[in-house]
Amino acid sequence: SAGTMTAMMSGVKTDAGVIGVSEATERGDCGTVAGNELVTALELAEIAGKSTGILSTARITHATPAATYAKSADRNWEDISDMPAAAVTAGCEDIASQLVNFESNLEARISGIDVDGIDVVMGGGRRHFLPKDASANSPDALSSVEGDRTDGRNLVTEWQTQYADGKYVFDETGFLAIDPENTTRLFGLFNESHMQYEADRNNDIAGEPSLRDMTAKAIQILDNNPEGFFMMVESGRIDHAHHAGNAYGALTDAIELSEAVAKAVELTNPEETLIIVTADHSHVFTIAGYPKRGNPILGKVVSVGKTSPELAADGMPYTTLGYTNGNGFRDLGDETDADAGYDLPIKTGRQDLLFVDTESPGYHQEALVPLGSETHAGEDVGVYAKGPGASLVSGTNEQNLIFHVMDYAADLVNAANAKQVAP
Repeated sequence: SAGTMTAMMSGVKTDAGVIGVSEATERGDCGTVAGNELVTALELAEIAGKSTGILSTARITHATPAATYAKSADRNWEDISDMPAAAVTAGCEDIASQLVNFESNLEARISGIDVDGIDVVMGGGRRHFLPKDASANSPDALSSVEGDRTDGRNLVTEWQTQYADGKYVFDETGFLAIDPENTTRLFGLFNESHMQYEADRNNDIAGEPSLRDMTAKAIQILDNNPEGFFMMVESGRIDHAHHAGNAYGALTDAIELSEAVAKAVELTNPEETLIIVTADHSHVFTIAGYPKRGNPILGKVVSVGKTSPELAADGMPYTTLGYTNGNGFRDLGDETDADAGYDLPIKTGRQDLLFVDTESPGYHQEALVPLGSETHAGEDVGVYAKGPGASLVSGTNEQNLIFHVMDYAADLVNAANAKQVAP
């Protein structure tokens, strides 16, 4: 995720595990960052005077959103408590701090520019912005001490001090109260860690907005700028449900992503807005057998002309969907939290599914190779586009091409250079 998103945002391929820096940076070595920072599409949009936004259902400091704004030798340095002492001593800045200090950091890195900072930020990950002190807990904190920061800083209050015109929200009520036509800056952190799976969203203590609603609100704020906007939206929990081996959760969040894309299409002009939809990697997720038309995608394979499930050579039915590795089979019934499966022993290999409801939210597909978590895979992923420059997206595309398509459509480099004042 880190390497691919860095390539998509900067046009430069890099190594796995690093954020916003070239391959000359060695993962985990703070001293190799300086001089190897890359410029991202979001940063170019900022310099060009456009509004900018990042949304994710994962922690906003997670690899994909972080690659739009941060420069780090390790994707896991989400807050200072995640960093080795040597990196802190050497002066490397954690990812959450880089988000709050984005404006000053960018202006210090590139001379002759004047930016106003990221306008809309929404996602999970409050723990990385709050001090390790119960007095800083949010009203809906799940842990006795919500914050992880060991430097005593409260980055939420720092952001509020820096942007007096900004609105900070932590729940659905606060989100719904935001008037996008009269809001210039929005910071939303809706969970201590990742946001809820879409299937679990209604179970959240304080309530969370959906990805489609966040997308709509963000566009309605960002499009107030006549210079236009750049926005990155991630449905991060699709990935997490796959890692948990739960196709139901992945599918539910993928459907919500589709709704968010539809909302973005509805709220923008296709003649002047490029929308790209893609992924940063695949999973070891398979679709197998010869199920007849109309057979439930989460169901057992029922062949054409049959009314009962097809039996494998071992005399047991099998599902259309499966995973090559991971935690394996779970029969958790109506459980909608895909991560609940991690609490059970790994159970891979074939299971008798005859009386198991494989369409239930809590069913986790069989897996072959026992691992603590299902892994990514190596297939090419799809990339789809609509609007100016969309014709450049066809066939098989290198990951770093995405940046160049965006640059072509919005003329980001030239627009940014035109705003830069010579020192």
